[in-house]
Amino acid sequence: MKRPIWMVLLIFISWWVVGCGKETATPPLSGPASAGHEHKPETKTEWKNVEDLDIKGLTMESIQKEGKMQELTPGTLQITPERQQLIGVKIGTVEMRPLEKVIRTVGRVDYDERRVVTVSPKIGGWIEDLYVDFTGRFVRQGEPLLTIYSPELVSTQEEYLIALRAKKDLMKSPFSEVAASGHSLAESARRRLKLWDISDDQIKALEENGQPRKTLTLYAPYSGFVLEKMAYKGMNVMPGMALFKLADLSTVWLYADIYEYELPFIRLGQQASVQLTYLPGEIFTGKAIYIYPSLNPETRTAKVRFEFPNPNGKLKPEMFANVEIKVPLGKRLVVPKEAIIDTGLRQMAILDKGNGYFEPREVKVGAKVDNYYEVTKGLNAGDRVVTSANFLIDSESKFKEAVGAMGHSH
Repeated sequence: MKRPIWMVLLIFISWWVVGCGKETATPPLSGPASAGHEHKPETKTEWKNVEDLDIKGLTMESIQKEGKMQELTPGTLQITPERQQLIGVKIGTVEMRPLEKVIRTVGRVDYDERRVVTVSPKIGGWIEDLYVDFTGRFVRQGEPLLTIYSPELVSTQEEYLIALRAKKDLMKSPFSEVAASGHSLAESARRRLKLWDISDDQIKALEENGQPRKTLTLYAPYSGFVLEKMAYKGMNVMPGMALFKLADLSTVWLYADIYEYELPFIRLGQQASVQLTYLPGEIFTGKAIYIYPSLNPETRTAKVRFEFPNPNGKLKPEMFANVEIKVPLGKRLVVPKEAIIDTGLRQMAILDKGNGYFEPREVKVGAKVDNYYEVTKGLNAGDRVVTSANFLIDSESKFKEAVGAMGHSH
């Protein structure tokens, strides 16, 4: 009998404990007993994930559409308008603009190598008359330079006259072979005279007069200035000896040094304008005709050769000139240069997200033209970027990001 009594008491105690626990955990929903247990709703609701939003009957998309929430990337800062004014924040816009890169450098005027010629005789002898007797003189094409007395030339002329007389006599022969030999003999002597630069007019005068000329006259091959004069009156000359060096300055070359990073913008045929210090306000226009294949290892520049017409001779060899090359790049996406922060490893810009939020963003830039950088990656047309005090914002953003990382680690 004792054993059932203890079992009944144990069951009763267990039922009483469970009943008390339910009563304390769940307040009454209605009735007078609930008056002392008034339920106060929480004033702040925290949604830790998307599932919590779905439980409350909302979604992430609906909140973003209503403007109640804004996605923020790491490092984003919120700065009040008062503080923006205090640190001097200025905003610029990313936009499409036509770009024209201007390359400025210094050039040196030189002779056009294709218009420099050396005058030398093809026959030996002695200089008898010297008509151009000083360096720097301008000579015109066809103007006589000097005369050379050559015994070999005299004997060749005599041979030609003899061949002409033999040709007339042999033409009377009834044998065609004999007549042809007289003609070939005369033509052989004539070719020798032509190879010595005896003109057709001189040969014709020799045929009419019947008297050999004592001297050979050398003429200027074209108009130009005498750069070098190695000829003197009475001097003995040999075939091939250089006597004059002439240069035609109607066209000149200009050598300009272009930096390595600007070489990709240079093309053959590209126009360049030149100004001289002694002719202020006057502009000469030429074009690029050759880009040298190697760089100067000390200056990291490459030479580019330009060709300039010089009809009035104002461009003189060894002059220095200011060179300007304009390269149209077309329409490009650009950002003000003040908006770019170059860390050495990457380029950054501070994006104005609105409502006082500023986001640091990594970008890639291309050519720098005047006050703009070409943007190749990271920004879109219409984006607003900070152009002043961006270094302060970037520093604060990095500090905030570092502190946040330390908090997460702890």
